[in-house]
Amino acid sequence: MSKIPKHVSIIMDGNGRWAKQRGFERLEGHKAGVESVKAAAEFAAENKIDFLSLFAFSEENWTRPQDEVSGLMELMIDAIIGERKTLLDNNIKFLVIGDETRLSETLISKILELKKITSSNTGLTLIVFLSYSGKWDILQAVTKYLEKARSSELNNNEPLSAELFETFLSTRGIPDPDLLIRSSGEQRLSNYMLWQCAYTEFYFTDVLWPDFRKNDFKRALDIYSERERRYGKTGDQINKIK
Repeated sequence: MSKIPKHVSIIMDGNGRWAKQRGFERLEGHKAGVESVKAAAEFAAENKIDFLSLFAFSEENWTRPQDEVSGLMELMIDAIIGERKTLLDNNIKFLVIGDETRLSETLISKILELKKITSSNTGLTLIVFLSYSGKWDILQAVTKYLEKARSSELNNNEPLSAELFETFLSTRGIPDPDLLIRSSGEQRLSNYMLWQCAYTEFYFTDVLWPDFRKNDFKRALDIYSERERRYGKTGDQINKIK
């Protein structure tokens, strides 16, 4: 791994298929996936990755059967409570990004508590995207921008730039992902960080998320380190910059 990305994001996919293959209920796949989250966070911390973000629950996931949604929310609460000591022992900062208006008061309370007690940690920043979608993020950013503009808090003579717009996104202050990993063989963004992934490198693996371990993470970083990120420039331009 000659190049370590600053920010790695993972779409954790395949929990349901993993459970179905074993004759289990779908929720058992989500429970098994918690172990993969632990492995990924440990690997990221061990290899000095600054940011690890995980797509845990999308806006579209609210349309799933109610028993699965309820079970997932309970699992989120249990996971947050259970990982408190691990985050503190490993100097990991915890953040959650998404539309919190649809979350239960209990879950929001646990999230705020964990964010507070890990806020001074200086190691890996672990970000969980919960009740999130890329389109929602862009729309809420537009709404915030218009509210600021109408209240004259912005210089109306200044044209809207990408840099200014990014200050209204939910990921403000967080670097865009260098590498996006998606498990289970699916090859799409699924409405995830649509703005932020404009120049992200993608890595797709057939491994189902509950089976994803440190060696799978390392394989993704090995592939990433072989790529040349040009950002629209030519190879000669990149070499001159180097």
